[in-house]
Amino acid sequence: MFLVLVGLTLLGATSGVLGAFALLRRKALLSDTFAHATLPGVCLAYLLGGKQMGWLLAGAFISSLLSVGWVSVITHRTRLKEDAALALTLSVFFGFGMVLLTGIQRWGDGYQSGLDRFLFGQAAALLPHEVGYLATACLLILLVVGALFKEFTLMCFDRDYALAIGLPVRWLDALLMGLIALMVVLGLQSAGALLMVALMITPAAAARLCTHRLSLMIWLAALFGMLSAAGGVLMSALYGRLPTGPVMVLIASALFAVAFLFRYTVRGERRWQRP
Repeated sequence: MFLVLVGLTLLGATSGVLGAFALLRRKALLSDTFAHATLPGVCLAYLLGGKQMGWLLAGAFISSLLSVGWVSVITHRTRLKEDAALALTLSVFFGFGMVLLTGIQRWGDGYQSGLDRFLFGQAAALLPHEVGYLATACLLILLVVGALFKEFTLMCFDRDYALAIGLPVRWLDALLMGLIALMVVLGLQSAGALLMVALMITPAAAARLCTHRLSLMIWLAALFGMLSAAGGVLMSALYGRLPTGPVMVLIASALFAVAFLFRYTVRGERRWQRP
């Protein structure tokens, strides 16, 4: 359990950090699209390569990247705005994934495929080497974000100025979206496709209510993500029937509720005042 606790705590911290940037870039719904778009990739990878975890996660990552490309095509080639394109893409990819999943479960030993855990998560099933891969990937993501923190910050707050001083904004944006997609894929086994986006956005939203400073917001988002993940693992271990992923999301939601009450009652700010 200790290895799972360490791995998921790192997952929570990294999710909170990336969720903060997604929130500032107003890409929260895009993160949700990433999560739902992984399902057809997982199912197709299962049909092509079996139950090897590497195949399944690679399929999920490719599928999530394809969903971003499809959103880009819709927004640039039609008159639909990004929110409509995201809703359409999410529905199509997830619907296709559910059709594939239903078909797999009806064929032969499909009910033993274990693909359901990619929907709802099953942290207790993580193997030691999988936790090691998860922790390593999270640390690498945090290193990339730390190295490009100033560039990401400038891109989020003043895109025009970033372009004017010669920053490769399009590549930075693509890198940030790629990191978010990778984060979603990494969290599939523990939180599941349906709940991973909540583990990313909810701690970041709670941190946003607590401070006006970006650096403090990032640290708080990481802290809230860590508390949510660690609390989910510990409660699942103490009460064996509790699923880890949903408990993590419930703890994150409770932290958001506390932050909301703190901002609008203790600090006495009116609801129409924005940070």
